[in-house]
Amino acid sequence: VQLQASGGGLVQPGGSLRLSCKASGVIFSTSVMGWYRQAPGKQRELVAKITGVGSANYVDSVKGRFTISRDNVRRTVWLQMNSLKPEDTAVYYCTTQRSGMDYWGKGTLVTVSS
Repeated sequence: VQLQASGGGLVQPGGSLRLSCKASGVIFSTSVMGWYRQAPGKQRELVAKITGVGSANYVDSVKGRFTISRDNVRRTVWLQMNSLKPEDTAVYYCTTQRSGMDYWGKGTLVTVSS
C-alpha cells in the first residue's frame, strides 16, 4: 500500500490549502480514507474520514471549515482546508486500512502563521 500525500505549506490565518493523497495497493473504491494530523507536542488526531460512497465525518474543531472528498477513478482523496487557524498547524497524514492493518502516508506539513 502506498499513500502519496502533497499540498502542505505555509499559509496565513484565514487562508486555504488543499491536501491531496493518491493511493495504490488497495481496493480504493471500497476503502475508507482518512486524514489525521499531529501538532507539536500533541497526540495524533483524526481530522476527517470518508467512506467509499462518500459519507464523511469530521472532528468538531474543523466542521464547517474543512471538506474531505474523493475520486475513486483517480484513486485520490482531498482535504480542502478553509479559514485556517494557527491551531491547525500540524503534520497531516493520509491513512487507510487493508486486511485490518493501518497504512500511513508520509506526512505533509501545514503551517498557519502570519
